[in-house]
Amino acid sequence: MSEMATNKPATQDRRRPGTFRAALKRDLLLAFRNRRDLVNPLVFFLMVATLFPLGVSPEPTFLAELAPGLVWVAALLATLLSMDSLFRADYEDGTLEQALLSPQPLILVVLARVTAHWVMTGLPLTLMAPLLGLMLFLPSEGMPGLMLSLLLGTPTLSLIGAIGAALTVGLRKGGMLISLLVLPLYIPVLIFGSGAVQAAVTGLPLAGYLALLGAMLALGLVLAPLAIAAALRISVSG
Repeated sequence: MSEMATNKPATQDRRRPGTFRAALKRDLLLAFRNRRDLVNPLVFFLMVATLFPLGVSPEPTFLAELAPGLVWVAALLATLLSMDSLFRADYEDGTLEQALLSPQPLILVVLARVTAHWVMTGLPLTLMAPLLGLMLFLPSEGMPGLMLSLLLGTPTLSLIGAIGAALTVGLRKGGMLISLLVLPLYIPVLIFGSGAVQAAVTGLPLAGYLALLGAMLALGLVLAPLAIAAALRISVSG
């Protein structure tokens, strides 16, 4: 009897990594099947960099000064664009309710969903950012800061945005409400992300900005899944 009690927690611990992998694989497959949601943020990201010089000024010096903040604002809005559909399909077909009733840890399922969202949205935006930087005449010195800041900042954007998506998943038109909820929380990431790019352009040290972005990411990885899981329980039960 005691051996069975001892082995049970160990078996559960072995299942937890498998739960995360299975949920991540499922979410990635669903995202690849629905390619429209994958392409829309990238198209929006590209459109901002294409239309902004036409609407303001094509002056290279002017665009180079605005490029750090502009690329980061475009990445932020492109990430926010895909947040409304993060849990929507699972809520409508009942999969989300089954996940809440399942004995598997909801936090791992939520973390897998956010990871899949970042892989399909944040990572492509990060890889696409140098192209936008060239279009906006960002100096080559700023490219490392741009890539590193987006690599650390976009996962935090996904984690924060998922909290808003979880709170509004039961609402038919929750897109605007998500923006109101999460935009104030996005501001520190935007400030330090664009600041890292600007520091790289001017030759200042990047370590402080990247350390703050990394600290926010670490804090988000610890606290955001708990908040998302609680928000999903409130939204579904309500």
